[in-house]
Amino acid sequence: MNPAEIATSPLAGQAAEITIWTMFWGAHIVVKAVMIGLLAASVWCWAIIVDKTLLLRRARRAMDRFDENFWSGNSLDELYNKVSERPTTGTASLFVAAMREWKRSVQNPGSSFMGLQTRLDKVLDVSIGREIEKLESNLLVLATVASASPFIGLFGTVWGIMTAFRSIAASKNTSLAVVAPGIAEALFATAIGLFAAIPALIAYNKLQSDVVKSQGRMETFADEFSAILSRQIDQTAGGRDRAA
Repeated sequence: MNPAEIATSPLAGQAAEITIWTMFWGAHIVVKAVMIGLLAASVWCWAIIVDKTLLLRRARRAMDRFDENFWSGNSLDELYNKVSERPTTGTASLFVAAMREWKRSVQNPGSSFMGLQTRLDKVLDVSIGREIEKLESNLLVLATVASASPFIGLFGTVWGIMTAFRSIAASKNTSLAVVAPGIAEALFATAIGLFAAIPALIAYNKLQSDVVKSQGRMETFADEFSAILSRQIDQTAGGRDRAA
């Protein structure tokens, strides 16, 4: 609304009847755009929150199952043949990637073990990076919405307050009934900004914490598995030397 319309609108004389819907429909087009944008951002954030919560839960369960199988005493080759037949995630992906590199070297009679440990460590590091990238995807959206939404809502607030003061000038009336609708619309924009920002901030901190825990778990497994493969390298290299 422009100031003249606000000054003569029913809201100006019936401030007590202001509701959420009347505040939205009576808002200036700029304030409406801010409100709609913030609501869309909030919906987007909630979709990411639900998706990432389920993804992290599945990843945690998958790592629990794999760790149980890995430390059950089965041979690495048997576990590799079992795990590599289906899509892997988390520590299972690290295991498959490292074992694939290991088998390339061991199954080639003319290959040398020099540099194999370094290659295995690099494969594990790359695999960890890929897994973390999957878990962290779209989390930046939550951080952006959490930091930007209050300022976007504040922009709508400032615009609504300017409109309210312009309505005072247009009507030459300083009564609360004239300025209340514009101020209410302005504060409503701020409320929507906080409505989008607060859940996004809380969810970002929680999900990022879960990602860090998963990363630490994968790094611990990578160190342990690297030590196991290092012993296998020494044994295999020693057997080749004795055979020669």
